[in-house]
Amino acid sequence: MNDKDFKFSTAVIGLPLFFVLFLWIVYWFQIRFDFDFYQNGIYPRDFSGLQGILFSPFIHENLEHLYNNSIPLLVLLAALQYFYPKQTVPVIGYGILFSGLITWIIGRENYHIGASGLIYVLVSFIFFKGIQTGYYRLVALSLSVILLYGGMIWYVFPDVDAAISWEGHLAGLITGFVLSFLYKTPEYAKPIVYDWQRPDFNPKNDPFMKHFDDNGNFVPVEKPEVDEDLGNTYFSSNFPVYYVVTKTESQDKS
Repeated sequence: MNDKDFKFSTAVIGLPLFFVLFLWIVYWFQIRFDFDFYQNGIYPRDFSGLQGILFSPFIHENLEHLYNNSIPLLVLLAALQYFYPKQTVPVIGYGILFSGLITWIIGRENYHIGASGLIYVLVSFIFFKGIQTGYYRLVALSLSVILLYGGMIWYVFPDVDAAISWEGHLAGLITGFVLSFLYKTPEYAKPIVYDWQRPDFNPKNDPFMKHFDDNGNFVPVEKPEVDEDLGNTYFSSNFPVYYVVTKTESQDKS
C-alpha cells in the first residue's frame, strides 16, 4: 500500500457531518419537547443502566457540552474515514460498545452521558495505530492528533473535575488502544531510499561520481587509444569498454 491508497470520498465529509448532525437533532428533541434523556445514560452496575452503552454517546447535558464534542468529532471522524476507511465502522461501533461497557463497570454511581468517550476512542486509535504502522504519513497524523488533543490526557484522571466522567474518558482511551492492535492495516510501502541517501554512501565507489573531483568539477575520462590496423576504438581505463567499428573501403562501395 502507498499514498495512492488514501483516496478522498464523499464519506470523508458525509460521515462526520451526519453523525454530528444526528447529535444536534437528538439535543433539539430534548429541549423542544422537554425529554429527559439523562436516564438513558450509563448507570454503572445497574441492569437498566446497560442501555446507556448504546444511547449515552448521543445524549448531552447542555449546548456547551454538545458543542465541545462536535468539533473534535468532525475532525477525528474525517481523519479516520480518510486514512482508515476499512476500519472506520468497526472502530466506531466497537468503540462505543466496549468503552461504554468499561464505563458501566468502573464508573461512579451516576448517569454518564456524552460522546467524549467515543472521542477518546478515536484519539487513542489514530495515535497508536499510526505509531505501529511506522508509515510516515500516519505517524505525522498521530503527532498532529497529539498536538491538537494531547491535553485531553489530563481528563482520564480522577478529581480533575467532579462534573466530568473521567471513567468514560479512561474507558475510551483503553478501548482505542486495544482496537489499534486488533485491527490490522495493510503493509505500507516504504519511501524509496537512493544509494546517495544512505549513510554509508561513498562517492568514490560510485561509477558516476568518479567523473567528478572533491570540489564537484568534472574530470574528463582518459583519452581513448586507437588501433589504426583494426579500426577499433576502446578505453584503456577501468570503465566498461565500448567498441566502434570503422567502415572499410569495401563497405563504402557497397
